[in-house]
Amino acid sequence: MTTTLTKHVSLTHTQSHIHVEFSIPHQVMSSAVLNGGLVYADHLVNIKVPKCLTSPSSPQLTLAKYCEDANWHGNSVGMMTAASMDSFRMAKESAQNIDIIVLVTSGLSNPRRVGDRAEHRIMAAESEEIGTINIIIITSAILTGAAMVEALLIVTEAKTTALQDAGIISPVSNKIATGTGTDSVAVVSGHGPEEVNYCGKHVLFGEILGRMVTDTVASSIAWDITNRPLS
Repeated sequence: MTTTLTKHVSLTHTQSHIHVEFSIPHQVMSSAVLNGGLVYADHLVNIKVPKCLTSPSSPQLTLAKYCEDANWHGNSVGMMTAASMDSFRMAKESAQNIDIIVLVTSGLSNPRRVGDRAEHRIMAAESEEIGTINIIIITSAILTGAAMVEALLIVTEAKTTALQDAGIISPVSNKIATGTGTDSVAVVSGHGPEEVNYCGKHVLFGEILGRMVTDTVASSIAWDITNRPLS
């Protein structure tokens, strides 16, 4: 089923993916595997993959083929996760004619504390693990470049707050985890007419965004904790 999130933006959620479609291209800043960085996108997708990828293709090619097979034409930004799509949580709030939407999927198979010793000791190595807390932020407002970066900071702090509140421990340092080793985040700027220049903790946009991400991540990881298979 397709849900309209805000003007020009719709969402489809299945057991295989989260698909956000833009009727006109939107600017996206992300750490996504496919077309990460700062791009204009027609689609933003978070796909479910096995914990151990057996495909000989790179993650980028796996995502690109998935989008091609789904007939998602145009530029796609793609994430992947081993988390169950049942962990999906969404929140939406509107204030002063600005919509803010938070989409989260969570898997906690590889929690880490920032600064933990990394398994891969070569600087250019790629992680083969997939666990992942994936967070997508969408707003109807136009975000300046600086505001998009500031939104990423707020999202990261909020995610860490949720993990701290849940008492998630890194198996490497035995200290409170601040994320997993494979988290991804995307911030989507809208088409206005409202423009947001600041997203920090002293402004309303940052307050609402931080609270929404904290609560949504908390709900998602609570599902994962409750439904995680016993080892």
